[in-house]
Amino acid sequence: MLGNTSFGDTAGGDRPDRRALILVENLSVPFDRRVWQECTTLRDAGWTVHVICPQGSKRDTEPEAEIDGVRIHRYPLRAATGGPAGYLREYGSALWHTVRLARKVGPVDVVHACNPPDLLFLPALWLKRRGARFVFDQHDLVPELYLSRFDRGEDLLYRAVCALERLTYRAADVVLATNESYRDVAIRRGGRQPADVFVVRSAPETDRFQPVPPEPELKRGKPHLLCYLGVMGPQDGVDYALRALAKMRDELGRTDWHAVFVGAGDAFDAMVELSRRLGLSEQVQFTGRIPDADLVRYLSTADVCLSPDPHNPLNDVSTMNKVLEYMAMGRPIVSFDLREARVSAGDAAVYAPANDEAGFAKLIALLLDDPERRARMGKIGQERISGRLSWRNSQASLLAAYAVACRDRTPASAGDPVRTSRRPRR
Repeated sequence: MLGNTSFGDTAGGDRPDRRALILVENLSVPFDRRVWQECTTLRDAGWTVHVICPQGSKRDTEPEAEIDGVRIHRYPLRAATGGPAGYLREYGSALWHTVRLARKVGPVDVVHACNPPDLLFLPALWLKRRGARFVFDQHDLVPELYLSRFDRGEDLLYRAVCALERLTYRAADVVLATNESYRDVAIRRGGRQPADVFVVRSAPETDRFQPVPPEPELKRGKPHLLCYLGVMGPQDGVDYALRALAKMRDELGRTDWHAVFVGAGDAFDAMVELSRRLGLSEQVQFTGRIPDADLVRYLSTADVCLSPDPHNPLNDVSTMNKVLEYMAMGRPIVSFDLREARVSAGDAAVYAPANDEAGFAKLIALLLDDPERRARMGKIGQERISGRLSWRNSQASLLAAYAVACRDRTPASAGDPVRTSRRPRR
């Protein structure tokens, strides 16, 4: 990686400098690993990259930063509370700050908007009228996210998020999908031409996930360590994992394990309380977010890793980052039977019937009793991450998408004011 690439360098030698503006609302950068990988890929290909995103609460707190040649503009944002009105306040504030900072950045060749929410097409349209091309990076299927998270059915708000998704698809010049299932949605539901939809898979940073010698003391005196890594939201299935562990103890008589749950989220406090109610407090440890070095220590020591995302409209077609990270670390995985989980993990995981907690518990026990199988599964996972699922393949797809978006585009000039149109003035 060319970490010191200058803003004027290009991958094509004498090709004019290109400018990209990446918009993110739900995470800060570089904490958003997918977005950061995209930023550095574009930078290394000769693009000048700007990012507009919210400030983090404990990291990424500076309003302005330049990191490894990427210029980041951050705004303060209070996460939504109190139902729909809270989301309106959050999204309204985010859109106002995004437009404010986009004016400061100036003209760009590409505006690259990452959902959720499906509202960033509004500043993208404003920039399109000033000559930019719009790349829609679909991190989540928001209609499915709504159904899976809020359990309200296809009500008025569901129809509204479907309409916003349609408008976003319609406005985009190119769509980036995280997997083939999302690509199919963009073509089938979004009416996009297949040639304009590119699969850019998320991939773990292999230099971040390098195994270290296991530390038996992390097992708290037990023979085995189980590990969960990821967000703890209502749709992430931590409650399923905890109930499965209780069943493994009560129905299978297995107490030869310690479990650690790494991560945070909206449901963190509720999951700690559920663990207490299930009588798991002595065997289950919640760490919150921890430094990468500590995360690697836990994953290197884990005998089995857990991916308990339940089957729902979103999870079935989504690629789970934790699955890819477990694979990078060479860990065997227990998952529910989800379509994209099988695409990602293949034989690096075993699959319980959808949402079957007892089946999930039995598969954990099965792997704990079979160290040779665990080793085979871990090797399969590492081979998949270094092969077909590597970021190298996604880099090629990302740059191909940008080439299509900009195939007849005259480069923007950083010294020009924000233009009103590509058409001649009357």
